[in-house]
Amino acid sequence: MDGNTLELGNLLADAEDASPVESVDVVARNLRKRFAAGDVSFLCVDLIEEELVRLTTGDDGADTGRALRTALRGSVYEQVLRSQRRHVERDGAGGHRVIAPVTNRGDCVGVLEVTLPHDHPTVLREVGEAAHALAYIIVTDRRFTDLYHVNRRTTPTSLAAEIQHQLLPSAPACEAPQFAIAGGLVPADDIGGDTYDYALDRDVLHLSITDAMGHDTDSALLATLLLGALRGARRAGCDLAEQARRAHRALLQHNRGLATGQLLRVCLATGEVRLVNAGHPRPLLLRDGTVRELALTANLPFGVASPIEHQVQELTLRPGDRLVLLTDGMQERSASGVDLPALVRASAELHPREAVRVLVGAVQDACRGRLRDDATTLCLDWYGDRDARLRPLS
Repeated sequence: MDGNTLELGNLLADAEDASPVESVDVVARNLRKRFAAGDVSFLCVDLIEEELVRLTTGDDGADTGRALRTALRGSVYEQVLRSQRRHVERDGAGGHRVIAPVTNRGDCVGVLEVTLPHDHPTVLREVGEAAHALAYIIVTDRRFTDLYHVNRRTTPTSLAAEIQHQLLPSAPACEAPQFAIAGGLVPADDIGGDTYDYALDRDVLHLSITDAMGHDTDSALLATLLLGALRGARRAGCDLAEQARRAHRALLQHNRGLATGQLLRVCLATGEVRLVNAGHPRPLLLRDGTVRELALTANLPFGVASPIEHQVQELTLRPGDRLVLLTDGMQERSASGVDLPALVRASAELHPREAVRVLVGAVQDACRGRLRDDATTLCLDWYGDRDARLRPLS
C-alpha cells in the first residue's frame, strides 16, 4: 500500500468518525495537516445553477456554518465544473489558489477551493484526489442531514416545488462504461409536473420522462402517483409493458388526471431499446452528425381510458449515438425561436451534463426566465459494451 492510498484511507476513516455535517471540516483538517493548506472551502451549485454557495469550515471560528454566495456564470468555477479540470493560480500573497472539481460518477457536487504555499505536482494531484474523496463523503453524508439541501436553495421553495424536487433522482447525472446520462429541469413559475428518472440494473438501464397535466400541487401530486407506480413496477421486476399498465391503472383508479411520458429499457450488452410513448413529444437522435426526430407511434397519455394498451416499440442505439428526451415545455410558444435540433448538434462534443445546460438554458433565456410550463430534458450518450469488444469471438 502506497502512502497516498494510506492517506485517503485515513481521510475516509476520519469522515466516518465525524458527524455527517462535518464533511468539509474533515477534508480541511486533512489538507492543513498534510500540505499546510490555508483557507479550505466547499462550494456547491444551487438548484437552478445560477450561483455557488460556499460552505465555510468549522475551523474558521465565527464563520462556522455560514454560507456565502457567488455567481456561477462566467466564473472560474464554471470553467472548472465544465472542464472537470483543476485550476491553479497565484493568490497574490505568495501562495497558490487551487480549485478542484468535486464529482461522483459524473454528478458535479461542487468544487473544493484550497490555498497552498506551493504548487508541487504531487501535492496538486493529491488535492484533486481529496476533492474526489469529498464527493463520495458528501454523497454519503447528505442522506443524514439537510445541510447540503438547505444551502443549495437560494430562492424560496413552494410546496409543489419541494414535492417535485424530491421526485427527481438524487444525482442528475451518472456515468458508466456503456453510457453517460444527465437530466435537467427548469420549473415553471407555477410548477408544471415534469419529472425524469433513471436506474441502472446489471443488464439494463431504465429511463423515464413524464409530464403530469396541470400546475402547482395538483400536478405535483399527480406526478407523485405516476412516478410511484412506475418505480414500484420497475422494482418488482415488471417488464416495460406491465410498468406502463400499472402507471396507467394508477391514474385511472385514483382519478387524478392524465400524464404524458416515455419509458425506456436499454440493454447494456447490445444497445437494444424497448420504449413506450404515452402521448409524449418525440425524442431527438444525434447519429453521425445528423439530428432527427424519432418516428415513434404515440399512444394515448396515461390516465386516458382506452381499450388499446400502450405499444412497446424498439430501436437500437449505436456507439456514438446521443438520445435526447424532452417535455413539451422545451417546445413552448415563447421558445419557438429555439432550434433544438441545431443546439443538439452544436453541443455534440459536450458531456451530457453540459449539453443539458445548453438546451434548457436556451429555452429559459428565450422565455426571459418566465416559463409557463416546466422545461425538462434527459440526455443519454451511448458508448456501447466496451468489454464485449475486448472479448474473443466464440
